[in-house]
Amino acid sequence: MNRIGVAAPTGRMGKLVVEEVQSAGLHLVTAADFTVLAHDSDLVIDFTHASVVAAHAAALVTSKTAWVLGTSGLSDADEATVHAAATRIPVVYAANFAPGVNLMLALAQRMAAALPAADYDAEIVEMHHRQKVDAPSGTAIGLGRAVAKGRGVSLADVRESGRDGHTGARKTGAIGFSAMRGGQVVGEHTLLFAGASEHLALTHRSFDRRVYATGAVRAARWLAGKPPGLYDMGHVLGLTGLG
Repeated sequence: MNRIGVAAPTGRMGKLVVEEVQSAGLHLVTAADFTVLAHDSDLVIDFTHASVVAAHAAALVTSKTAWVLGTSGLSDADEATVHAAATRIPVVYAANFAPGVNLMLALAQRMAAALPAADYDAEIVEMHHRQKVDAPSGTAIGLGRAVAKGRGVSLADVRESGRDGHTGARKTGAIGFSAMRGGQVVGEHTLLFAGASEHLALTHRSFDRRVYATGAVRAARWLAGKPPGLYDMGHVLGLTGLG
């Protein structure tokens, strides 16, 4: 799997991915038309926009091209499309490609399983640059899902976002989200477990977007020769047994 296509190679993330593909000694493929890109590549790395996910999935399935997807803000329908594509082609879909974040996700699940929801409130706080259009971030949602999985519940059933006004008391077992936007913050995430007698927090800060590009290329190399299926960075980093 040497022909690596990069979607939107002149974008903010695309430029970094191009540099990392070239640094890794892999054959870079670019094309203005995504269908052409899919046809000419063994794998496509995609950090574009949720609005084009369905079209990209269709093109990649038709050409039987592997997919490393880092686009955030996907709807439930978009995610269903990604899952369907993964029955036909190998896909690494991750909310965040930084190794530290993915270790944090694995730890979040274990901590949630060990700290009872009745005794420890889970809150997720994130901050990103002022241009980010979706909130909470994909990484924050990933942390929420990890906590929910550790507690054996569905995030959709316990999620609390955007508190404002007279909201009433916090529900027991809720997983809360707070999103901040400002400046040019690459990404900061904190998961807090707040008990009556102690607080425990995990924090990750990204200082350079290149960590995501490096992780995506690592995922691309790992995906070589894999059968169709939906994978994440936990698989790439060997963290699946930690959750």
